[in-house]
Amino acid sequence: MPHSRHQPSLAVIFCGLLSVATSLAFALPATAEVKAFPASFHAQQMPVSGGTQYVRIGGHGPTVLLLHGFGDTGDMWEPLAEILVKDHTVVIPDLRGMGLSSHPKAGYEKVAQARDIAAILDQLKVQKVDLITHDIGNMVGYALAAQYPDHVSKWAIMDAPLPGLGTWYAQLTNPKVWHFNFRGPDVERLVAGRERILLDRFYNDLSANPAAIDEQTRNHYAELYARAGAMHDAFSGQFAAFTQDGEDNKALFAKVGKLTLPLLAIGGDHSYGASMKSELDYVAINVQGAVITNSGHWIMEEQPQQAIDTIVPFIEKK
Repeated sequence: MPHSRHQPSLAVIFCGLLSVATSLAFALPATAEVKAFPASFHAQQMPVSGGTQYVRIGGHGPTVLLLHGFGDTGDMWEPLAEILVKDHTVVIPDLRGMGLSSHPKAGYEKVAQARDIAAILDQLKVQKVDLITHDIGNMVGYALAAQYPDHVSKWAIMDAPLPGLGTWYAQLTNPKVWHFNFRGPDVERLVAGRERILLDRFYNDLSANPAAIDEQTRNHYAELYARAGAMHDAFSGQFAAFTQDGEDNKALFAKVGKLTLPLLAIGGDHSYGASMKSELDYVAINVQGAVITNSGHWIMEEQPQQAIDTIVPFIEKK
């Protein structure tokens, strides 16, 4: 049937649809894929107690140490590392039993992991670091700062509490932390081959907008957590140690008291938010807070630019 003069042509319809699609594309949230580290970085397996840790090292100048958590590896820090490496030495390990590090049977208590980190810094001849941490990295970070206060100049800590301290025990009743006791051989059989499904649960439930964690990112970490021993070491290593970590942290706090270093407590507004500052006020005397908007727990994936704009001035402040 021929078009009447009141019917739009196919070209007009196409242009209209193109305009709508373009508008929607700009309206959708930005996603952050996992990128390779700049060429200025190299990586090596470094000896620690009972195994090795995979460590990325790049740049020159004052040293910044970045520690990741569960659901990530050191790869999560690439957007921030790309900025910091321009005028800092940047050191980024994969935590014990995670990522490309080896899989020792023991040593997952955070005080033990902090001793391994201190040994890595000694091997690199690094005396002092500025510390940036997330999730389980926070727990290793506290053990490092409390045991080796002369090693840590300042600390930016993101979106997870510390075992045994602050409101930790009250938070254990939150159904979102059911995975802390999700372990054992039958659990590992259930998860084997389904690592992506498990990780999707964390990315979806603990984010402000699941679409901000794109397919490439999800597949990247699913592949790493599907490596032999990886889920076992997360469940029966990192998580299973939390009870002992709580006792160790209480003993450390009784011994050293409140930390005196400058500390920046960062929370996603759909996760810990401003409560991160009050959480860290329990253990330190010089705490400033920051809230990342439109973000859940996965701050570096959901809002990398906000994180960079918050962390870099804190690190560079004299």
